[in-house]
Amino acid sequence: MNDNSNISLVDMDGTIADYDGAMQRDMDELASPEEAKEEIGYGKPHPPHIWARMKLIKERGEWWETLPKLKLGFDVLDILRELEFNISILTQGPKENPIAWSHKVAWCMKNVPDLDITITRNKGLVYGKILVDDYPEYIMQWIQYRPRGLVIMPAQNWNKNFAYKNVIRYDGTNLPEVRTAIKQAKKRQPSEDL
Repeated sequence: MNDNSNISLVDMDGTIADYDGAMQRDMDELASPEEAKEEIGYGKPHPPHIWARMKLIKERGEWWETLPKLKLGFDVLDILRELEFNISILTQGPKENPIAWSHKVAWCMKNVPDLDITITRNKGLVYGKILVDDYPEYIMQWIQYRPRGLVIMPAQNWNKNFAYKNVIRYDGTNLPEVRTAIKQAKKRQPSEDL
């Protein structure tokens, strides 16, 4: 039986689900032949018409359900399962697209049916010993309330320059380091996490 204090939180978009890859694919399909290819990704500035296309794509609820899996996130998820953590998907719910919330749940039911799901607007409010997340803003939001918490950050272009003392950027080559850090986090008492 799992220890209820050994909670790990795993983000969805950009961590275990390929939001950017799917968005790039669909944006490329909508582009006219004479249009320059627009590279999609967190933190990239886009003209208004590109934002409008992205919004149109995301408003189709089933779009969220068909996001491909990301290997880096599932590598970490496998370790968490192996070490018998209580794992919960922790995903941010788009404020202006509430239909996406139910379709994110559908994606989880299809791809990680054994896990609980929490949809939030503020990841810092959710307890866990470990957070697996790709996005620096959400990582810092969580660490603000859990300064000793461990973060495993699957490598993405938008987080390549991010560094913080208890964040390990996982790029597919450092799985032993990730495993060791997760094992150490599991040994901590809950009072040490705060």
